[in-house]
Formats: sequence, structure tokens, C-alpha cells
Amino acid sequence: MKTRIHQIAAVIVMTLCVATSASAQTKYTRQEYIAKWADVAIEHMEIYGIPASITMAQAILESGNGNGTLARTANNHFGIKCGSQWTGDKVYHDDDAKGECFRAYPSADESFKDHAEFLHNRSRYQFLFDYDADDYTNWAKGLKQAGYATAPTYAESLIRIIETEKLYLLDRKNGRKLYDDYLAERFAPKEEPKKEEPKKEVAAPDATQAYADQGIDPNNFRVTINSHMGYNVYRTNSSFYIIAHEGDTYASIAKLFELSPRTLSKFNDAKKEDKLKAGDIVYIERKSSRWYGNNLLHRSTRNESLHLISQIYGIRLKNLAKMNDLDLNAELKAGSTIRLR
Repeated sequence: MKTRIHQIAAVIVMTLCVATSASAQTKYTRQEYIAKWADVAIEHMEIYGIPASITMAQAILESGNGNGTLARTANNHFGIKCGSQWTGDKVYHDDDAKGECFRAYPSADESFKDHAEFLHNRSRYQFLFDYDADDYTNWAKGLKQAGYATAPTYAESLIRIIETEKLYLLDRKNGRKLYDDYLAERFAPKEEPKKEEPKKEVAAPDATQAYADQGIDPNNFRVTINSHMGYNVYRTNSSFYIIAHEGDTYASIAKLFELSPRTLSKFNDAKKEDKLKAGDIVYIERKSSRWYGNNLLHRSTRNESLHLISQIYGIRLKNLAKMNDLDLNAELKAGSTIRLR
């Protein structure tokens, strides 16, 4: 999927790392692809009962880690063909036969959603839901049995991906944390152990107060990564965002960054009735599930909402609320302590 966000990301990589062609297509490594979509897979497991490991393994196999032709040109990450009931956009691609019809989606999010509904709503897949949501072996074999793919080794390929990448961790309680901890250990640099310092509560950046007053100066605690269509693009907690201008709406920003308004609202945990104000943080990609910086805690300096803190630190609101056993709409008293991870 070659969206404006990916073009921006490609420019960032070019600027910070090595010189490449400005029109180069962003390529995902397998770990980057898993990191981007693991939370969606877990969410669909909770809603539909499909193992998150199965969703991720199918997406990896069918889309080539998001780099395949169908994924890039049609946002189709699961190789789902049109079928007689499909009324959406279509593309034609050589597969089992020449020029077969495949579904095309406005975004990759829609592809992941359609995959879940495709399995959930078709009678030939119903027996799969008798298996536990962590029984990836029977799910993989059942998908092959039900005819999801024609490759004779389809089930074995899914199982191999799940076990090689330890995707089965995503099927467990607190699966994303288990998987992140596994990655941290797997890719941790080898160095001499250091004496652990006592953990300290660290307040949010000084600009938090200014942001709450809508008089924020983003340059106080953000670094400009790039610019696009008159907006500085910033990064915090590995996610890109901009600062809203006067008169901006989620629809107007979504159009500039080639996203749907619904997707942009989801990135920012926004409700339908929410309006943007000048100075608001607007994420143009999915926020992280937890804080990866040094701060362990946030101490509220005034009556802040949990949503505001989630925007400041680039953490998904649902995850932040769950970590702190709070309601999504919780208002916090001055001096409240909020866990960041």
C-alpha cells in the first residue's frame, strides 16, 4: 500500500539513513509488518474469535509482508477474490488462472475487516469457530480443508510462520505485551549488564501545560521530521503526527494524507462528534500500544483527560485506559499518576 504516509516514511528513512530514490516504494520487513497490524489481529480475535496468529500468518503469506502486488495496488492483504456477491472495487491479477478478479479496498484496514467478516459470515468456515481461539494448528488445517487456498502445503506454511515468528503469543492474554517482550529480548544488543537505577516518576514534558491551554509550541518538545502540504510532520513513540491548523477537520486532513476520515479518527481515538482545534495533535498513522520512552509514569499537572495524555505520548487510548483500570473518558485530578507501560 503506497499511501502518503508511506511516502513520508520513505523520505524520513532516506534523510536519516541512506540516499535512495525519492519515488521508492516503502518495503516492510516481516517484523515491521507484524508490529503494524498485530493489534488489529488481536482486536479481531476478541470480536470474531479468529486467532490473531492465524490472521497475521495469512496476511504475511498472502501479501508478502504487505509488499505484494495486490497489497500495494489494491490494499488486498488476504488474496480474497471477488465472488458473486462482491459489489466493491475490483482488480484483475493472474493467480490460479489468468486475469482473475480480486477485491480492492480503500485502505488496508478495510482489507483486514473484510477478511474477518469473510470467515465469520460464510457457512463453509463455521466449523472453525468450534476450535479455541488459540488452537492455531486446527485453524490452519481447517482453512485448507475449507478451500481458502489451493496450495497443498497451505496449512503447513501458516503453521511454520506462526511458530517461527512466535505469533502464537498474540493469542494469549496480554498477547501484544508478550510478543513485544519476546522481540525486545530477541533483538536486544549484547552488552555488559548495568547497575539498575531506582525507578523514578517523571512528569510529562513542560509543554503539556501549554498544550492543555491550546497555546502549544510543538518545537519545545518535538523534532520536525519532515513537512507535507504546509504541515510539519513530527514523530513521537515511533508514530508520525501533525499539529492541526485553524479550521482543520479530520476530513480535510485525511484528504491531504490520502486516508479515509474514519481511519484518521480511529488513529486518534476520536468520536464522530469530536471537533479539531488549532494546536491539536493529529496522528497520521496508528499509535503504539504502550510508551517506549524512558518515562514510566505521567503525573498530571492539571485536570487532563486520559485522551489528551494518550495523544501527548502517542499511546492508543484503549491500551492506556486498560493499563490504568480507568474509563476511556476519565477526567484526571491534578497530581494523578498514570502508568505509561
